Amino acid sequence: MNPRFNLSAWAVSHPAMVLFLIIATLVGGVASFFQLGQSEDPQFNVPSMTVVVAWPGATTREMHDHVINPIEQALQDIGGIDNIRSFSRQGYGGLTLWMKGRQSRAELEAIWYQARKKVSDIRGQLPPEIRGPFFNDEYTDVYTTLYALQSPDLGGAELQELAEQLKRRLQSVPDVAKVNILGKQRQQVLVTFSSQRLAAQGVSLQSIMQALARQNQVTPSGFQETAEDRVHVLVSGGFRRWEDVRDVQVPVGPRVVRLGDVATVEPGYESPPTFTVRHQGQPALAIGVTMMRQANIQHLGEALQREVTQFQRNLPQGVTLSRYADQPSVVKASVWEFERAFLEALAIVLAVCFLFLGWRTGIVVAASIPLVLGLVAIVMHLMDWSLDRISLGALIIALGLLVDDAIIAVEMMVVKIEQGWDRVRAATFAYTSTAFPMLTGTLVTVAGFMPVGFAKSTAGEYAGGIFWIVGLALMVSWLVAVVFTPYLGVKLLPATLGHVHQDPHDRPILRRLRRWVTVAVQRRWWVLGGTGVAFVLALVGMGWVQQQFFPTASRPELLVELRLREGAAFQATEAEVRKLEQLLIKDPDVAFFTAYTGAGSPRFYLSLAPELPNPGYAQFVIMTRDLQAREAVRARLMALFERNELFPALRGRVARLEFGPPVGFPVQFRVVGPDVNEVRRAAEAVRQVVARSPLVRDVQLDWGEQARVQRVQLDTHKLAQLGLASSDVSQVLQTVLQGAPVTQMRRGEELVDVVVRAEGAERLRLERLQDIQLVSPQGGSVSLAQVARVESGFDEPVMQRRNRETTITVRADLVDGVQGPFASARIAPMLEPIQQGLAAGHRIEVGGAVEESSKANQALFVVFPVMFLVMLFFLMVQLQSFSRMWLVFLTAPLGLIGVVPALLVFQSPFGFVALLGVIALGGMIMRNSVILVDQIDQDIQAGEQAWAAIVDATVRRARPVVLTAAAAILAMIPLSRSVFWGPMAIAIMGGLVVATALTLVFVPALYAAWFKVAPPQEGEVR
Repeated sequence: MNPRFNLSAWAVSHPAMVLFLIIATLVGGVASFFQLGQSEDPQFNVPSMTVVVAWPGATTREMHDHVINPIEQALQDIGGIDNIRSFSRQGYGGLTLWMKGRQSRAELEAIWYQARKKVSDIRGQLPPEIRGPFFNDEYTDVYTTLYALQSPDLGGAELQELAEQLKRRLQSVPDVAKVNILGKQRQQVLVTFSSQRLAAQGVSLQSIMQALARQNQVTPSGFQETAEDRVHVLVSGGFRRWEDVRDVQVPVGPRVVRLGDVATVEPGYESPPTFTVRHQGQPALAIGVTMMRQANIQHLGEALQREVTQFQRNLPQGVTLSRYADQPSVVKASVWEFERAFLEALAIVLAVCFLFLGWRTGIVVAASIPLVLGLVAIVMHLMDWSLDRISLGALIIALGLLVDDAIIAVEMMVVKIEQGWDRVRAATFAYTSTAFPMLTGTLVTVAGFMPVGFAKSTAGEYAGGIFWIVGLALMVSWLVAVVFTPYLGVKLLPATLGHVHQDPHDRPILRRLRRWVTVAVQRRWWVLGGTGVAFVLALVGMGWVQQQFFPTASRPELLVELRLREGAAFQATEAEVRKLEQLLIKDPDVAFFTAYTGAGSPRFYLSLAPELPNPGYAQFVIMTRDLQAREAVRARLMALFERNELFPALRGRVARLEFGPPVGFPVQFRVVGPDVNEVRRAAEAVRQVVARSPLVRDVQLDWGEQARVQRVQLDTHKLAQLGLASSDVSQVLQTVLQGAPVTQMRRGEELVDVVVRAEGAERLRLERLQDIQLVSPQGGSVSLAQVARVESGFDEPVMQRRNRETTITVRADLVDGVQGPFASARIAPMLEPIQQGLAAGHRIEVGGAVEESSKANQALFVVFPVMFLVMLFFLMVQLQSFSRMWLVFLTAPLGLIGVVPALLVFQSPFGFVALLGVIALGGMIMRNSVILVDQIDQDIQAGEQAWAAIVDATVRRARPVVLTAAAAILAMIPLSRSVFWGPMAIAIMGGLVVATALTLVFVPALYAAWFKVAPPQEGEVR
């Protein structure tokens, strides 16, 4: 370092100032820590938007050709798209726009604006009858808390009114961003008729619908200007109560009839519903609360609980309000789990320091830990960073590394004091001899975490905090080591240590190490060759390590999906839901459960990807009592679905929650092409091949089944003679079979649809379709069978595309103990014959965990050149030599020799997080190597013979190298128990064990071989 300015010398010469900084750091760190926000996972932007469009009466093909396809064309020009996934169903469709990862919130908002604008620009080209498009770009929002409001006695309207009251109260709670009511059933005024009765009285549906619309229409009625003011004229007649609808007069030729005399008018609800929520087997309304960004979830949870407790006191008898998704409690338990692991790691590091350095030296090193953590907490608070899974794990990783600089600095002070130097001079010398190599080594280690910090992917955004937290902690640890540690050393270390003027490295264990290093240098080529062979074996062994994207979460919830065939009725799905509820309510391992029918669960967990609307789909969220109970319930449900006895009409899937970005089914193969029939044929062939693999289970297609339809072939000539058109027939059929909204009743701030529909006997029996009566404008009536032919057939209930190409996905779950990438890699070669036999323009793509892992890894690899350049730059700054720079750089991958055996022994998969550990491990290894090489060069420049310098420098650096490695390795033990961080901890532990040994053996041998160091001749000083 610059001899004209010595930070350590400044520190020991300004004790009052340094003591003030120490106190300020500790006080500020404690205050900042308790003000940090808390969350289970880090905030990251989910780069997706959904667009949903309804076109009542349209076929799947019409929806696909005339609505979804034009919207896809408009959106495909947006830059940065990863993929567009669309679906078309009978009467409605939608698409999901996925952008490439690591977009900022502002960038995504600009993209969503462009998407809305482009769709708005083509709105005039779409059929005028469509409803929408409706956009949703709020997938980043996660419900902090979900409440279930239930009552066996109150009607739906009364319960909804209570839910609205609770919503208004919760919206006033500080840090609440939004409150939504889920599962509301739309209220309607139902006008129910019998088509035969209407025909007998000569009343047409059109006359009823026109009378309702005219009576309730809002039209201007004028105003009168006087000399002083303007007086508006208000005309009554609009619907305010459902009874007003009953009194509407319907013209029938020259006479009028009261609507209530020819039809039944009553209040009701949408039937069938589109989405329902059931909690513990009973209907419920769900109230979801989302939190503002960077708020403290614990404080919000306490405030919500106070407000809910007050609200519960005023609830009518029999009404219950229960909290079934509680992120504050989950986060509290999650944060405590990591804080406990952190405290365990802290105790281990302190034990290493005291055990190997003595209590005084140990105190000096140990004191650096709270100082570093205090400074880190201050910066985290200033930067609005939260405590979450990533930041807490990164702190534990950093904990094993942040004492390295303090150990090196104190070790040098102790050595000099043992040689007879005074403490101030020893502290000053430690700075001049080790500060710059330590800084270089620290920067190289930080550079090893660069890929995750700058990877342009969703996974990189999710885990990117590792780079910033570890980098911050390591840089702060260097500052503490050169400012605070010398001050503490002068204050706490004794004036003399051991035998003054004796060689502190002349000890039995170090003499033994000296012999080993000498042999390694003498037999350098054997050492280098053996290391090379071990490295090759490690590369080969990596093929036996199972690959992984992100691991399964350690939460007690289970997700159970019930997926009926395409075209299934909503009431059929509800019936299956009730059957499963009867089983779960009796299960002692189930704490409670919630069922969502018609769509997936609301997003209560960051990595959850909600299912889009589908009447044949239901999802249960089951809260088990603990992880052991979760596995027991999962095994029972999987066996239940595999037997296919109680639920033969559906496919059931039981899944745990997962960490990281959403993936869905872990094994996926997409069959893509322009011809639907060829895609369907190939997808079925792929399904059969995948099903033969013992690595997977529950193999299925995401679509492809055709659904039953009734085709009404009209005789247009006869219709014209009656004064009717095809649209009149469609309107009658819609009204009879499902009901048609005609107008809306205005009740306060609420609009309630007035729906005209046939009575149940006509509505629910397809065999009576031909008997539906059509009334002509002249009052005559005919049956549908007289003007049309009704035929049974099949049609596509759904069509799915990806990037505007027809796509059917073959997907499967895994057998326990198998990872998605591993299974996909074994199955993919088996699909080659099918791939070769596909028609031109068709192909098979690999999706699932393999695809998402590949995206994440590619984003990391893009940053590798920059990482290598930064590492080489810092090495060159320190070593000032191309030869030495490359020598140190070549030691980086040697940790793999220890990583592979560790992963195999502990049967740990190699996933995204473990890959980050291996990348960072290279920086840790180079850090020790650069300090050792720099020490050898210093000794040679001091006049020592090269051979002796290699051996002596290695022996002198042995204790700090071993101590820093031991601290880092042992600090990983608590983290190795974590499902999320375990593979990374095991990889780093195994790699550092081997790398430490290689630093003391391989690096001296490599240095001697690289610079052709000859053994000393007789008479030379060894």
